[in-house]
Amino acid sequence: MLKMSGEALASPSAAEAIDGAVVERLAGDIVSACQELPLELAIVVGGGNIWRGTTGAAEGIDRATSDTMGMLGTVINALALQSAIERLGQPTRVLSAIHMQEVAEPYIRRRAVRHLEKGRVVIFAAGMGNPYFTTDTSAALRAAEIGAAMLLKGTHSGVDGVYSADPKLDATAERLDTVSFMEVVRRDLRVMDLTAVTFCKDNGLPVLVFDLLAEGALRRALAGEEIGTLIR
Repeated sequence: MLKMSGEALASPSAAEAIDGAVVERLAGDIVSACQELPLELAIVVGGGNIWRGTTGAAEGIDRATSDTMGMLGTVINALALQSAIERLGQPTRVLSAIHMQEVAEPYIRRRAVRHLEKGRVVIFAAGMGNPYFTTDTSAALRAAEIGAAMLLKGTHSGVDGVYSADPKLDATAERLDTVSFMEVVRRDLRVMDLTAVTFCKDNGLPVLVFDLLAEGALRRALAGEEIGTLIR
């Protein structure tokens, strides 16, 4: 299971919510990995490049409503990613937790597993369909439901793993090759939200944190090479 943030799809130098060139490059990495490696790949993409529920709530929008708006943003991102992947010849399906049958299939666990068995990339959209939960938690839940071997958490800000402190603020911060879930919680390392961390711990789901946008990083992560930080 690959979890990518919505911000990873945005342009770093322009106002566009979705940068076509970035999406094309990520799609190319995904298709290459699927064609060259013996794997089944599912993806959860966030929606922060379009809307964040917490931001809307801070501006006076009802939190449940704002979170729903964010879920719809993830559907937009999922459709953009699906289009780019399929242009490269890789069959892909978008499954949405919010029913919108004209644009995406409804999420049904057995259907998702069957798509994966048939060699299709599956993109899960609209989170879990419930407010107050992040897409990190959604990715952890879907990973457990489909029996994923690992959750790959792709960062987008140039940080290539889990550090002892924020490397952008502390020059002495050290990257950790491996770290336990309990250590992540105890030291408040903020790799992903606490609900997702504890869920992965309770379900024995290892998490690999790496820089999604680094050249060749996605393929290396999917191939099981040593990269980023492994949480287990």
